[in-house]
Amino acid sequence: MFEVEELDWQGRRLTVFLPPSYALSQKRYPAVYLHDGATLMMNTLNYMYRLFREGLLAELIVVGISTSSRNDDYTPWPESAATEGRQAFGGRGSAYLDEIADGIKPYIDSVLRTAPEPDNTGLIGYSLGGLVTLLAAYRRPDAFGRFGMLSPSIWYEGMLSYTEANPLPDRGQRLYFSVGNREGVYKQNIQRHAVPSTLQLYRKLRGQLADEQRLRLSIADGAAHDLASMSAQFPEALQWLYGAADGQEAGAQRAGMEPELMSPVSACMLPGTEVWDMTSLYNGLTYRIFVHIPLKPPPPEGYPVLYTVDGNAYFASLNDAMRLQTRHPRGLPSGMVISIGYPADGPFVAERRFRDLTVPDVQQGLRPDGSPWPVNGGADAFLDFMELELMPLIGRRYSVDHSRAALFGHSLGGFFALYTLIRRSRLFSSYIAGSPSLWWKGRVLFDMLPELEDKLRSGELACSLMIGIGSEETGMLENARAFHERLVPYNGSGLSRLSYKEFQGEGHMSVLQPLFSPMLRFVFAAEGAELCI
Repeated sequence: MFEVEELDWQGRRLTVFLPPSYALSQKRYPAVYLHDGATLMMNTLNYMYRLFREGLLAELIVVGISTSSRNDDYTPWPESAATEGRQAFGGRGSAYLDEIADGIKPYIDSVLRTAPEPDNTGLIGYSLGGLVTLLAAYRRPDAFGRFGMLSPSIWYEGMLSYTEANPLPDRGQRLYFSVGNREGVYKQNIQRHAVPSTLQLYRKLRGQLADEQRLRLSIADGAAHDLASMSAQFPEALQWLYGAADGQEAGAQRAGMEPELMSPVSACMLPGTEVWDMTSLYNGLTYRIFVHIPLKPPPPEGYPVLYTVDGNAYFASLNDAMRLQTRHPRGLPSGMVISIGYPADGPFVAERRFRDLTVPDVQQGLRPDGSPWPVNGGADAFLDFMELELMPLIGRRYSVDHSRAALFGHSLGGFFALYTLIRRSRLFSSYIAGSPSLWWKGRVLFDMLPELEDKLRSGELACSLMIGIGSEETGMLENARAFHERLVPYNGSGLSRLSYKEFQGEGHMSVLQPLFSPMLRFVFAAEGAELCI
């Protein structure tokens, strides 16, 4: 096992882990300094030993630095507590880093066979320790060249502003970030920004560094902000920062890459489709993208395209409808269907759709089925993913005409479609809301309707809207009718087409199948066109 030494430097306990070959050789080793003492090493000790012995990680010296006050040593400037009643942040981070760079590191270099150059010297921390490691990348690149930030507290007040005002010194250093995509989701304070702040900084650095291969982001799906999740990222961080014993990149095919934005799904696919998983760099979540590819070639301007949510539930039906109804020479005009779903087998993934398709609200009690309400309120982040990542990617991969793009959603997805119509009106030219959940947040979309009406009156908006609902959806019909009536005055003026359909005898789920065909004609066919379908 490791030879472990306990050292003292001016009152700070240093826990040193020497690699297996240290006592048998005279060579010098890279050194990695860890915040929070020996915590990360002790949590992964046997696994780390295996990596060293099997040559999967270059041998190195690990030095754990203890602290009696994380809130002081690991923060860049004083700030009040993130939660009322907790300890405030002291902001001694710069002094602490100078203590390591100018005191502890020279001491370790003098008593152990380290390779003392900055490129061989790393600094790794988690949570607030990741925050102060990030600060070191900006302040002390003269001492450290490899930085591991595991679930870093970039939400800290003023940290993103600091990175905007102070360009990262580009000295060939390597930077590893990791974050769990469920971090902060149950927080009500500034820590709720844990994921978006990390992703925002990553996107900034990716565009700033001359060599993006020196930057890595690992998004742990389902991981929360806890020591077990952060410890699991520690070996991967070291492998990417230092490589394998033979000098090759550990997992060379991944070295320096952002998380896999696209990974094909190997499950049995429907004819005429492509399916892949895609991780967003705006909310850290992974989506399954279902693509219907038309049988006929695209027109010169590209295919019109229909985007839908809840792809797991109804992409297969839409794909079948498009393949059947576009076959005839005078059938439905060809178009692409892009459905956004989730890496799951069930038709609906409640935890994800409540988050993606709603605006923030506090739900009391339990859901009608007796289960707790999932986290909600991520509609804007989901729209960022669609507008800034997915739609540009679709435009690069396929011949599409995004001036003729439509959005469809059902239930909460219908709420989302109408919310998008109000808030990002120009993103799509047609909107279809099936059985929209207009009850959400005390009928908040009715409160927002004047925003849409102003756009329609001013002439700055020209789009189409279709609302469809089953006649048996008694709890939702009144809201759907009222929303439609509010928009009737703008039919033909602002709204180039306004359609409202009640499907007799259909309920909340059964309405989907009879809705699909008129929806596809609404999106892809000229109004009044005679089709052989």
